[in-house]
Amino acid sequence: MQIFGFLGSLLGYILWGAFYIFRDFGLSIIVFTLIVKILMFPFSLKQQKSMANMSRLSKKQKEIQEKYKNNRQLAQEEMAKLYEKEGVKPSGGCLTTLIPMLVIFGVFYAVAYPLTNTLHLDSASVNEAIAYVNTIPGYAMDVNPTYQQISFLNIFPDIANTEAIRNIFNPEQIDTITMFSNGFNTFGINLFSVPKDFGFFHPMILFPILCFASNVGSQLIMTRINKNQMQQQGCMKIMIYVLPLFSAYIAYIVPAAVAFYWIISSLISLVQSVILGKMFSPAHMVANSEARHVALLFEQEAKVEYAYVPHELPTKSGANSKQKKKKK
Repeated sequence: MQIFGFLGSLLGYILWGAFYIFRDFGLSIIVFTLIVKILMFPFSLKQQKSMANMSRLSKKQKEIQEKYKNNRQLAQEEMAKLYEKEGVKPSGGCLTTLIPMLVIFGVFYAVAYPLTNTLHLDSASVNEAIAYVNTIPGYAMDVNPTYQQISFLNIFPDIANTEAIRNIFNPEQIDTITMFSNGFNTFGINLFSVPKDFGFFHPMILFPILCFASNVGSQLIMTRINKNQMQQQGCMKIMIYVLPLFSAYIAYIVPAAVAFYWIISSLISLVQSVILGKMFSPAHMVANSEARHVALLFEQEAKVEYAYVPHELPTKSGANSKQKKKKK
């Protein structure tokens, strides 16, 4: 949990920078998601190349499996030789699929602990302020301890001018917290609300539904782009069937801001997958591979021809002149 808290603190700097400019938490999450996607683009590119390469080798893989269907160990050895010969790593895309999961946990910790991980206020001061609020009749926060900082932000405008709060935070910090607490509502929705608190028949249920739909759409597009690859890598099967359900459940029990990030991230991933799928499709990778193979053959032939060029033999007149020089 400390690792995710540290990651949430790092991502919180990006989130706070975006919020400081736009003063709207929803717009900040959109900008934050774009920045994260840009930073993760090299990993996404590596994943697409890995999937395209595996799709390119699918025919050869089937031939090996058919040829050595009665000898599993030999089939694995031949498969390993094929990967080594083609320069392909079969697990090259699996690690990349885990990185977004780490980011989503970091986003959760940035959202669930906005005072310490996004505003980066002193944790001792934050805990003291929360303890003070719990002593005020009618303001005691009988909520999940994980979301006490969110509840504190919701009621902060009512207690910002109390003497106790002024003794805990300096005027600049109070102004920052006030500004932050006024930026939660996007399109009339409080992004720090948890859909679970409203039940299945409330508009907040749209966040888990949209989260599920966007993840399914993104995974189906990737499946269509890399048809054969999805049959080869087990990690991708998990992403197709498990991730959308997992995302819907998480979106139901965490603040809507996390689900909003996941929805935006999935939509951007969908567009990115279409573009990368065209640039690095299996057919494109096959064409590049064949072009490299042809170029290598030409290079080898050129070396052979150069190595066997016959040396020019001396002429008869040249030989006579050499003999005369020796006599002299």
